[in-house]
Amino acid sequence: MSSLITTHILDTAAGKPAAGVAVELYARDGGAWHQIATGTTDADGRVKDLGPAALPGGDYRLRFDTGAYFAGINTDTFFPEVALTFTVTEGQAHYHVPLLLSPFAYSTYRGN
Repeated sequence: MSSLITTHILDTAAGKPAAGVAVELYARDGGAWHQIATGTTDADGRVKDLGPAALPGGDYRLRFDTGAYFAGINTDTFFPEVALTFTVTEGQAHYHVPLLLSPFAYSTYRGN
């Protein structure tokens, strides 16, 4: 695993991984957000290579294009996107940020 940050999306309504979801990684620089990486979930719902192996400490955001995912499976959704903001502590080895997703709810946690 070469990325400091990885993610995994499970479609809890369908009971399977959410494949083909576009994911963007942003870093906050002062008050502005700057995109630093992009990826797409694989057949297992994972993005294993999202950004560099090391990042400075600070605030980061993952943006998931959930609207396009649900449109692709002909499912209405209340959330056209999900944005998760979290803090990276310099010197940490890895951050895994999973997303549990359904058309009308989502949850997340810091995985390992």
